[in-house]
Amino acid sequence: MNGERKAGTGADEQQGSDAGALRAEVRSWLAQNWDPDMALIDWRRLLIDEGWGVPSYPREWLGRGLPRWADAVVAEEIEAAGAVGNPLGVGAGLAAPTILAHGSDDLRTRFLRPILTGEQTWCQLFSEPGAGSDLAGLVTGAHLDGDEWVVSGQKVWNTSADHADFGLLLARTDTSVPKHQGLTYFVLPMRQPGVEVRPLRQMNGHSSFNEVFLSEARIPVDHVVGEVGGGWSVASTTLQYERRFGAMRQHDFAGRSGKAIDEARREAKRHAETYKWYPQRAGRVDLVLELARSLGQDQDPILRQEIAKLLSLHRASAWTAERARIALKRGARPSAEGSLGKLANSQIARQAASVHSLIAGTHSMLTGPESLMGGVIAEVLVSTPAQSIAGGTDQIQRNIVGEKMLGLPKEPSVETGRAFRDVRRSG
Repeated sequence: MNGERKAGTGADEQQGSDAGALRAEVRSWLAQNWDPDMALIDWRRLLIDEGWGVPSYPREWLGRGLPRWADAVVAEEIEAAGAVGNPLGVGAGLAAPTILAHGSDDLRTRFLRPILTGEQTWCQLFSEPGAGSDLAGLVTGAHLDGDEWVVSGQKVWNTSADHADFGLLLARTDTSVPKHQGLTYFVLPMRQPGVEVRPLRQMNGHSSFNEVFLSEARIPVDHVVGEVGGGWSVASTTLQYERRFGAMRQHDFAGRSGKAIDEARREAKRHAETYKWYPQRAGRVDLVLELARSLGQDQDPILRQEIAKLLSLHRASAWTAERARIALKRGARPSAEGSLGKLANSQIARQAASVHSLIAGTHSMLTGPESLMGGVIAEVLVSTPAQSIAGGTDQIQRNIVGEKMLGLPKEPSVETGRAFRDVRRSG
């Protein structure tokens, strides 16, 4: 054990030394090249050309071939220099790493660069009205017609679909095999007649999601990511990145000016508009003490116990998330640990909603500018259920943890080994 600790310490010291040298190199390069009066697209092209956009990517694919931890180090230095980094959203966060991991050289050449420069916007087209938690049970179908795939079906809960250029689409291409084996992962051009996007109105008053109707939409034959019929493994990679620990990254442009900064600020504002209610979805733990004190409830012994439980859960989850981030910096790939983080966040959101209700009582149901905290508490109560659903329900996350981390046997299924077309489905 002592030897293992010493070995780990040596590795940490080596990484620290390497990180220090990397920081110095990035700072020097930024000092010579960062110009806030550049056009944003020109700056990002320069950043990508030099391999600083995603330094952990291979050199032949716009990176520097550095360890995974280098991405965070370089991003920190870019932020510290007051410069602009990669675009936010599905493109750089999900599409790029998935295409890098599974895409053909042609797809990598065609899409990686415009994704990382922000010239393209992307959305994710996975969930369906009848296949949410059971993602592999989706029925949107694709068949080959000459040199194109033709897709028909419906997708739902799609952020950014209303303005995306491309979509990460999971569709069924074979019904004669078990459900996980008949899926194919596509890059779908969104701006075509066969794609209709409709916004969804949520019970919290926001409209962050869309439903997408596909009516014989066309996809070039070479827009398959991975192998035909191998879409489940590709989708798993995307989901692993989606379920990573940590809060959604945001850019802070306070006190900065210049053409690139102004353009990046507008880009970030548009991106954040979709997610402005996410703090309420997470429970707004930060408001609990303020609310209790303002209403004179902070001395109630039962309520204090519930608040202590909430703050303990929140703090423990933050420590766990930090360990996960450090593991990623050291080169670990996202895995089932993300499911643990998501389960913890669901528990925190439920506890926070309960505590807010205990503190505010019936006032927690009132909305509008004159209500308690401007209606934020009411928004918390109707938003927190989404935390246990979006990105995979709590039940699915427990299955992932049990099977992939604890080595438990898979959940019994009547569908095992059966062709998808032979399985009876609702509707």
